[in-house]
Amino acid sequence: MDRKETGKRSRNKGKAGERELAGVLRDYGYDCRRGQQFCGSNGDADVVGLPGIHIECKRTERLSLYDAVGQAERDSRREEIPVVMHRRNHCEWLAILPLDNFMEIYREWEAGQMQK
Repeated sequence: MDRKETGKRSRNKGKAGERELAGVLRDYGYDCRRGQQFCGSNGDADVVGLPGIHIECKRTERLSLYDAVGQAERDSRREEIPVVMHRRNHCEWLAILPLDNFMEIYREWEAGQMQK
């Protein structure tokens, strides 16, 4: 298989992963879709529909974790939390984010628990 065919197969797997992830997030009740499905590269996240979250979708067997998080951080807007959502074959989806952002989410959750 030549390099061109390998690249096309990888892009197709990425698009399929974005569609799959959007479907999973819709199952959670959010109106999510591929970010670039309508007009090509437009600066959106790979999957959109979670307000305040910038999603980089990675559907690969080997993930360069810090590179992926760096991409999410670079591409996210100031008000967005950068998240990498990743799945390998036969595995569940994972959400990966910087510790500072996790702690921000956790503190919000904890504050809500104290109000109960």
